[in-house]
Amino acid sequence: MTGKIIIITAPSGAGKTSITRYLLHKYPRLAFSISAATRPARGQEKNGVDYYFMSVEEFQEKIKNNDFVEWEMVYEGKYYGTLKSELERIWAEGKTPILDIDVKGAIHVQQQFPQTSLSIFVKPPSVEELKKRLTGRGTETPENIATRLNKATYELSFCHSFNVVVVNDELGQACAETEAAIKAFTIIE
Repeated sequence: MTGKIIIITAPSGAGKTSITRYLLHKYPRLAFSISAATRPARGQEKNGVDYYFMSVEEFQEKIKNNDFVEWEMVYEGKYYGTLKSELERIWAEGKTPILDIDVKGAIHVQQQFPQTSLSIFVKPPSVEELKKRLTGRGTETPENIATRLNKATYELSFCHSFNVVVVNDELGQACAETEAAIKAFTIIE
């Protein structure tokens, strides 16, 4: 069984998670697709709520078993992926999964579900603004910020690959634009 899928992607720090949280809070028919990750939990993150945290060995076993719709080694030794069972769980509840995933993963999901997915690329107003946002988080080392900015510059070159591009200059406006695109794609209430 497959239903519709909403994919929200962006370079790190562009605001995809803030937009996703807004949509999930407003629309009970949307359900957050919990990604699998090999990184440790940060702060208040909970297994099975924020991510399915697993070891590299567990993740690689699931790759061998073809359990993922998409997966990537996003950073060296850090895997992230979307489990097929997670999408099936959400569809079985009669809801539409909303995926908050990286750019490569989003392209893979979109390729597998070309007729039933809506892909939204959230773009920062500039790379300089992105650097300010990442620095402002206070959770990243200067090396991590440099790595994320290099990756972001590369990811921005793929924005034309998605159905909708939303520039997140002002969060309220970006949420409204994303919401309008989703309403045009699926019935949410």
